[in-house]
Amino acid sequence: MLLLRCRARALPKLYRNLHTTPRIQRELFDPATVERVSDDVDVCIVGGGPAGLSAAIRLKQLEREKGREIRVVVLEKGGEVGSHVLSGAVIEPRALNELLPEWATMEGHPLTQPATSSSMRFLTSSRSFPIPHPPQMSNKGNYVVSLSRFTAWLGSVAEELGVEVYPGFSGAGLVYDDAGAVVGVRTNEVGLDKQGRMKDSFEPGMEFRAKVTLLAEGAHGSLSKEAIGKYDLRKDADPQTYGIGVKEVWRVDESQYRAGEVVHTMGWPLGYQTYGGGWVYHMGDGMVSLGLVIGLDYANPYISPFRELQRMKHHPYFAKLLSGNSTRVAYGARTLNEGGLQSVPKLNFPGGALIGCSAGFVNIAKIKGTHNAMKSGMLAAEAAYDAVANEDGAAENASASDMSAYDTSLRASWVHADLNEVRNIRASFQTRLGIWGGIAYSGVDTLLLKGRTPWTFRNTSRLTDAQHTRPASEFTPIDYPAPQAPLSTDLLTSVALTGTNHAEDQPVHLVIKGREARKAHVKANLGEYAGLLGRACPAAVYEYVDAEGSEVEEEGWDGKKLVINSQNCIHCKLCDIKVPTQDITWTVPEGGGGPKYSALCSSINQL
Repeated sequence: MLLLRCRARALPKLYRNLHTTPRIQRELFDPATVERVSDDVDVCIVGGGPAGLSAAIRLKQLEREKGREIRVVVLEKGGEVGSHVLSGAVIEPRALNELLPEWATMEGHPLTQPATSSSMRFLTSSRSFPIPHPPQMSNKGNYVVSLSRFTAWLGSVAEELGVEVYPGFSGAGLVYDDAGAVVGVRTNEVGLDKQGRMKDSFEPGMEFRAKVTLLAEGAHGSLSKEAIGKYDLRKDADPQTYGIGVKEVWRVDESQYRAGEVVHTMGWPLGYQTYGGGWVYHMGDGMVSLGLVIGLDYANPYISPFRELQRMKHHPYFAKLLSGNSTRVAYGARTLNEGGLQSVPKLNFPGGALIGCSAGFVNIAKIKGTHNAMKSGMLAAEAAYDAVANEDGAAENASASDMSAYDTSLRASWVHADLNEVRNIRASFQTRLGIWGGIAYSGVDTLLLKGRTPWTFRNTSRLTDAQHTRPASEFTPIDYPAPQAPLSTDLLTSVALTGTNHAEDQPVHLVIKGREARKAHVKANLGEYAGLLGRACPAAVYEYVDAEGSEVEEEGWDGKKLVINSQNCIHCKLCDIKVPTQDITWTVPEGGGGPKYSALCSSINQL
């Protein structure tokens, strides 16, 4: 129903330039025979996060400055702007100061809690030691915020400027012209059952045909993955490496709350062979964001990111923080880019560009990426405006909009300088130096060298995170302690806090094509990797359960089969990235489905 309300809200804006679709009888859906609604826009932005909304706002600013009207549409798969943005962050306001210099005087802005201190601690299993942190981690002038709420606020600013923001519209595919250039986006179908047949509520996806298409989907977005593959945008870049961030928000006892305090941790519960660390951010109104990031290049298939977080909360440092009258109010997980400058692909392709985390602009030493994502969106907007304006006088058979100016401007901007200074930090952990060597090198580089070196560590092995996974036979299973409420809980109890919801009778959006492929998946992932996804997924989506009767022959192995609980999916993308067999493709579900990280935000004003 949420999706239908979103579409009802959107349709009055879409009546111009539309071609309606005749009523279709209930039958197997065939995309080749369905006439789609189409709409012509100047710029179509896929993803209503900080990068996409910053691009939209900047386009409308340029419209006012230069006088050429430009129609901007933002497609957001979440039911609300911000609902798929995992909250709790420290924001460097550099890009915001450039985009909206008057933001501090604007009504409803959420940057109300300045960061008051920054520190780093090294944890053993029972103790906590203060250690020096890199100067890049200083948070003077930064703000501890709800990223979900910040995104929702940017969305309201964009709409006030005339941007058409459509929540509940999932970008499901790129639209190409005869020359192979991108000319827009197709949204997902609504009203298909699990067998791909059209229900009474069926609506075919729309086509938004655009002069410029900007992909701002976040880390490992499905359309970004399509564009990177089709145009070989990683030809001169290293493979992207990712981390999985598993996060909770607590309302802590008043005695433990220190507004604006920012703490990062290293060490326990992770072993010396696994890259990662924890954090504690004291947000406003007595709320604390805490969590753990684990690099997805980990080798041991027995690791469970969720259970590592639950274990971490029993450390004396965290147990004290969460003592007394403290209550957990939210849970979530998301992958993030960690590859740095070496993994940034070519940013433009015929007819469009990658912005924000679709390209990967996280500064690992700062543990921040929002400022770079926003700036990338602003630079892309400037190139897109010029491309659209130049197209006005072009011939009808002109080539696709050229966005190469964006790639050039970003590599000359402070985003590039920001990433260049720390380019060797994450990469040093993937060299022969190992974890301890990486820690030592990072300390020297961040404190003394600050990136001023003639060398750049490259991923010469070209191994992806999935390929770093080693067979289970090389490891001993991890004996995680049982949950002990209220500090720790089971996974399904945590998933319930995400508010995730998908229409039950819809095609599974986590795709393994064909029964033989499923059978091969079970054989490889159970036989060699001990069912890695059953532990790695932070939402209990994947289970390897007993197969019965014909299931054993059709899709099972050794008496087991794979069950995909897609209704639990919180859109973290871990499965697509980490599964060793690389046979699961994450695609978008019906628009509006997924987590609702902003639901709590509206009631407690902080998530």
